[in-house]
Amino acid sequence: QVQLVESGGGLVQAGGSLRLSCAASGRTFSVFATGWFRQAPGKAREFVAAISASASTILYAESVKGRFTISRGNAKNTVYLQMNSLKPEDTAVYYCAADVTGLGLSQRRFDYWGQGTQVTVSS
Repeated sequence: QVQLVESGGGLVQAGGSLRLSCAASGRTFSVFATGWFRQAPGKAREFVAAISASASTILYAESVKGRFTISRGNAKNTVYLQMNSLKPEDTAVYYCAADVTGLGLSQRRFDYWGQGTQVTVSS
C-alpha cells in the first residue's frame, strides 16, 4: 500500500496563500501520479490538480488554473500544492491521492488517500 499524509492547511484571508504538502510512504515506487482533491461541506469531492510521477504531465481544474501550482519537491515522494489568490470558495478539506493503476491522469482514478487537511479562506 501507499500511505499519504497531508500538511500545511490552515486559516487564511481571501487573497492570501497557503502551501500544502503531501508526503508518501510505503510502495511509492508503484505510484504513477499524485493528485489533489477537495471537499467542501455538503458538496461532492472534486478534482483540483494532478501530476505524473515524472512531472511531465500536470492537470488542473478550471476553477484553480492560474492560481494553484502542483509540483514535486527535491525530497523523494513529496508533492506540493501552492495555492495563491485564495477565495472563500476554496474552503474545503484537501486530500492528496496516489494512482497505482496508471489511470489517474486519464480517468482521474486514484487508489490511496490521505486523511485530509483543512483549508479555510475567510472573506
